[in-house]
Amino acid sequence: MLYSLGCDTPLGRLTFYQRDDAVVLLKYPGDDFFPDAVRRETPLLQTAARQLTEYFAGERKVFTFPIRPQGTPFFQTVWQTMIREIPYGETRSYGQVGLLAGYPRHARGVGAANRGCPISIIIPCHRVIAAGGKIGGRG
Repeated sequence: MLYSLGCDTPLGRLTFYQRDDAVVLLKYPGDDFFPDAVRRETPLLQTAARQLTEYFAGERKVFTFPIRPQGTPFFQTVWQTMIREIPYGETRSYGQVGLLAGYPRHARGVGAANRGCPISIIIPCHRVIAAGGKIGGRG
């Protein structure tokens, strides 16, 4: 069963999706939504929404609820590297993330993982920038 819960943020109403015991997606306004999802305030989704609200209020730097993003093994490695290696308030380039993830020549692959991130903000893909310091895409 897929459960969903919306959360009002400065970016608009974001929607968390839960499958089993983990958050699997975070959707933005205008993204495609899943009509088969059941809107339900599960304890996990309530925690996720509360922590996201705290994050935007500047009261939280680390998310502590379980996530299970779906993606290739390479994407999984990149996302875990982002979570572990990019602290709140800091950025890393695509190349630096690739190096930290064990793929020093895969900056473009890191960019693809960043674009495909299903739980952005929680996975801090917004902290990944181009080598010259510019934002490279949505994240």
